[in-house]
Amino acid sequence: MTFPADFLWGAATSSHQIEGSHDADGRGESVWDVFARVPGAIEGGGDASIADDSYRRWREDIDLLSELGVGAYRFSVGWSRIMPEGRGRVEQRGLDHYEAFVDELLERGIQPVLTLNHWDMPQALMAHEGWVGRESVDAFTEFAVAVAGRLGDRVPWWITQNEPWIIQLLGYQLGLHAPGIADLGKAVQAGHHVMLAHGAAYDALQGLTSGKIGTALSLFPCDPASDSAEDAAAAWGSDGYVNRWFLDPLLGDGYPDDMRANWERAIGRPLDFIQEGDEAAIGARHDFLGINYYTRRVMAAAEPGATRPFPWQVVGPSGDVSRTDEGWEIVPDSLRQLLVRLSVDYPGIPLMITENGAVEGSAPLHDGRVRDVRRTRYLRGHLAAVEQAIAEGADVVGYMHWSLLDNFEWSLGYRPRFGLVHVDYATGTRTIKDSARHYAEIVAANGLVDWRDDTAVG
Repeated sequence: MTFPADFLWGAATSSHQIEGSHDADGRGESVWDVFARVPGAIEGGGDASIADDSYRRWREDIDLLSELGVGAYRFSVGWSRIMPEGRGRVEQRGLDHYEAFVDELLERGIQPVLTLNHWDMPQALMAHEGWVGRESVDAFTEFAVAVAGRLGDRVPWWITQNEPWIIQLLGYQLGLHAPGIADLGKAVQAGHHVMLAHGAAYDALQGLTSGKIGTALSLFPCDPASDSAEDAAAAWGSDGYVNRWFLDPLLGDGYPDDMRANWERAIGRPLDFIQEGDEAAIGARHDFLGINYYTRRVMAAAEPGATRPFPWQVVGPSGDVSRTDEGWEIVPDSLRQLLVRLSVDYPGIPLMITENGAVEGSAPLHDGRVRDVRRTRYLRGHLAAVEQAIAEGADVVGYMHWSLLDNFEWSLGYRPRFGLVHVDYATGTRTIKDSARHYAEIVAANGLVDWRDDTAVG
């Protein structure tokens, strides 16, 4: 298998998950700093104040990227490092850091794929309930302008928002992520403002960069649990909730009517925070679409209730299936189907896989090697699915594996390990895993190469 000659191979991280150094260079407090102090909010009781220590050890991380031979690195700029009070004053020391980082990437021949918001909103913006308040749109635009004013001439790929649905769901609907709000009505309002901020930032960046601008959506194919019409309707409804609610305003003709009706029934009032002109200010503002794919949702019809606002539920696959260490079903063909579907439903938009990876807990053995065979198997399966989607006409321009490093995995703390590189959190020592070495071979060949599964029988 081979990929297009200009296919972009890379790896991904986010600032809050790897940087640490929360007291360095005038950084302000983020919503995750505050959330981590809530008892029980973070599994294991940790926080990201040290994480991978990448704010200080960033040159080591770039060395790793060079050793793997990748042509791109997706990272995020810490919002609280640039706008410590949320609005107004710009912290130049933070920009100095990212400027040096971007310059070193370019010196090594690695394209920066820069994410502006990977969930670390400045705590000061909670004066207006964060994304619930419409003021967040202007605050985010100020931040985007500050970053692009310094780096716009050097960054070829810009991602405004990372996973609006996850921000909406876990941060504002269920309260499992920062800022810990659990309110259905506020959640859909917050999600809308994340989308509106994407549109505003896109417009503001037009005069500051010639780079391509998009956003990264967490997309989950939704399959019915049975052949019944009821489960098919549940899967379509779930698709509206998870996927179309964000895809349609970005790439289509505004929010889908069926999901708008579902939201209004669930919260008991009109979505009047979607003001006249908002959908037009979101739409047609994309040069590419970032896709974060991990697994699918298997759906069944269910009666709404106190803990179920919509008439469907996730039931999971039947039978014995392959899973990651986090219990997520491994379904590479769902990625192929998703890519083909996006190319058909929203033609003409280049697609970049901005996250794809697996939790797999292998650690260094006596010889220092990390034999994470299951991650390698996961990687190969999903890259084969990408290649097949390209063969079927999907315009996929790149693949950023999540993650370069084991890191702080939000409310799950340090237990899940997504990295191509193992991190000893006590010392910060990095160890390249076997999966990363095989990925480097794939990158060098621009396609899948032979691989021996050491766990195979026979």
